[in-house]
Amino acid sequence: MSQNESPRRIVYPGTFDPITLGHEDLVRRATGLFDEVVVAVAAETPKRTIFPLDERVALAEACLAEIPGVRVRPFQGLLLHLLQAEGVRVILRGLRAVSDFEHEFQLASIQRRMDLRVETLFLMTSDAHTFLSSSLVREISRLGGDVSAFVQPVVADALRRRFAPQG
Repeated sequence: MSQNESPRRIVYPGTFDPITLGHEDLVRRATGLFDEVVVAVAAETPKRTIFPLDERVALAEACLAEIPGVRVRPFQGLLLHLLQAEGVRVILRGLRAVSDFEHEFQLASIQRRMDLRVETLFLMTSDAHTFLSSSLVREISRLGGDVSAFVQPVVADALRRRFAPQG
């Protein structure tokens, strides 16, 4: 990057409940395109989360710590306000299948409608992660299954603790 260029930055928002190897793959790939990837962990979500915000942030930090150019932070409220606070105009979103497209297209359209300077960059997930979602990982773990092929060990351990039999 020359002295006259500003750093190329992108925000990757999500609940990351929990962060998966699919999320990590998108972050790694985005660091090849941008100088900084801000992984923004949403405090408020229509989804019912199993991990509190601080734990989701800590797990994301642990999983992404070895990747240069990545910063994890929580955020509350509108994504647009976070973008403005960070001085970022590009949102990263992953697409696993055609079924993801309609929802992601609606989100990108509304963000753009609210601020014409905002762009959304869609990256297709790697073939190895096309089927992977946080909700599937949670369900497998809740039912006592092994999720080590889908998440880093620190996340698998957190899930085991979360779903450990009580008593």
